[in-house]
Amino acid sequence: LRSLAPGHPDYHGHYGGDAATRDAGYHQGPAWGWLLGPFALAHFKVYGDARLAQSFLSPLEHHLADGGIGSIAEIFDGDAPHRPGGCIAQAWSVAETLRAWRELEASS
Repeated sequence: LRSLAPGHPDYHGHYGGDAATRDAGYHQGPAWGWLLGPFALAHFKVYGDARLAQSFLSPLEHHLADGGIGSIAEIFDGDAPHRPGGCIAQAWSVAETLRAWRELEASS
């Protein structure tokens, strides 16, 4: 879930560089980890398939061994390979993913 569409003229597909460059791109394309939980739950509420909704969260499993081990980063590059950025251990990214996973587990 990118913060800005790739076709937009202000889109920044990679979060990096000096502080000014990072600040300029912070809300201009990176994907925010915490939004995956609400997205997965909304998908489930619309389509009723808990396993499919969980499949949107499953790719984060490999990320749990990166950077902040056992945690989820604040943001990810909007462009592949979606490298993590910002805070390496963001509480609301972890909380929303766990909340959604548990709700979907209880629904399947």
